[in-house]
Amino acid sequence: MTIKVYNTLGRCKQPLDPMTPGKIRMYVCGPTVYDSCHIGHARSIVVFDVIYRYLKARGYDVYYVRNFTDVDDKIIQRANDLGISSTELAARCIDEFHADMESLNMQPPDLEPLATDHISQIITIVRILIEKGYAYPVDGDVYFAVEKWPEYGKLSGRKLEDMEAGARVDVDPRKHSPFDFVLWKASKSGEPAWDSPWGKGRPGWHIECSAMSAEYLGQSFDIHGGGKDLIFPHHENEIAQSEAAFGKPFAFYWIHNGFININQEKMSKSLGNFLMIKDIVRAWHPEVLRLFLVSNHYRSPIDYTEQAMAEAAASLDKIYGLLERVAPVFDAWPPQVSGDSGTELWQRFCEAMDDDFNTARGMGLLFEAVRELNRQIDEKGAPEAFQNPEVLGRLKDMLRIGQIIGLMAETPQQYFQQRKNAVLKDQQIDAQWIEDQIGQRTRARREKNFALADRIRDDLKARNIILEDRPDGTIWKHGDGKA
Repeated sequence: MTIKVYNTLGRCKQPLDPMTPGKIRMYVCGPTVYDSCHIGHARSIVVFDVIYRYLKARGYDVYYVRNFTDVDDKIIQRANDLGISSTELAARCIDEFHADMESLNMQPPDLEPLATDHISQIITIVRILIEKGYAYPVDGDVYFAVEKWPEYGKLSGRKLEDMEAGARVDVDPRKHSPFDFVLWKASKSGEPAWDSPWGKGRPGWHIECSAMSAEYLGQSFDIHGGGKDLIFPHHENEIAQSEAAFGKPFAFYWIHNGFININQEKMSKSLGNFLMIKDIVRAWHPEVLRLFLVSNHYRSPIDYTEQAMAEAAASLDKIYGLLERVAPVFDAWPPQVSGDSGTELWQRFCEAMDDDFNTARGMGLLFEAVRELNRQIDEKGAPEAFQNPEVLGRLKDMLRIGQIIGLMAETPQQYFQQRKNAVLKDQQIDAQWIEDQIGQRTRARREKNFALADRIRDDLKARNIILEDRPDGTIWKHGDGKA
């Protein structure tokens, strides 16, 4: 089967044909580290985490680079506001970023370079662009001359003449064109600065990614990714400066994930609706956020709401509820899942993922499998059901899918205990009190005092505690998907 990828550069799905057969080099723009990461960052990072996992599962040797922009106007301004150095702020935000990634069960990329570690490579590229006539220095700054690059706009589809006709930008008289972008910025007093042929200064944002990708993946590589908001101007400018400097194609496949809205509104600081990852995973189990994000195709816009998260939480409960029924069948959990299971579930999942990484369709297949395995257990009992190689294979395929999507990383016992602990903390009660209430209800039912039994159940439900009567007794579970 051939993987087809929607390539922003060609605006169509194209077969994935890497430069070196069996090997893929992928660069994804990472965060500018001046503040906590928000759900928009989470979407991009989850999308490319899943793509990375899937390509490796399909047998590709993938080298994945995701950078940190650790020098930037926003970093400098934020550091000044806090009264600390930009270096200290960047380091603090990178540590917080890694904590967020760990909570979301992200596989780390192969390399996470810092822009500030690549100043010499940046200066080299800027010098080449000046020598070739694509860039010009002025007063310690260096600008890329967009009119010298005839293919400018090929990624975004924008034409320079159209942009000029409708331009509403402040004109800098030092620029040859108002759309020329900065490669090197002369430093101001108190700002981070490095020596260069044009005086002390620091790199512009766009040139940083060109330098880091070329350093670790080569002047041409397979996949470049990021959020849709980066298509213009960031990725457009990367292409122009890289191809002008190196004289060869930059990246062959451009993958961009869609936007996230918050309650049908665009996420923006002016609306005060920025949702930070650390806050979301305090309120919801981290896998709920992952499930919410992968339940939509990566290019589609999605709307974050409490209702959507509650639905994702209920779906995750169904997955772990099945695993809870299955786990006692095996001596250890999880069972070994490597290799071909022989069922069609994995094949159908791969068909979905081969079609531009369609996780939405893949998740539909996963929940079909959950329903089918629950039916098998209901009809035959768990031990008997999993003596059937096909049923066992379907379970293993489920777990393999979980490894790609980043779900089912905990044991069922860990998952449900964590959810119970969250209810106890939220309601400020202890587990023994709940067990006492269950005992009182059991006695009331035995004495046929059903009114009291129902009142106890309802009182517990109001506290987000759901009772489940089983042949061997009554157990309690959390009532929603909150962490």
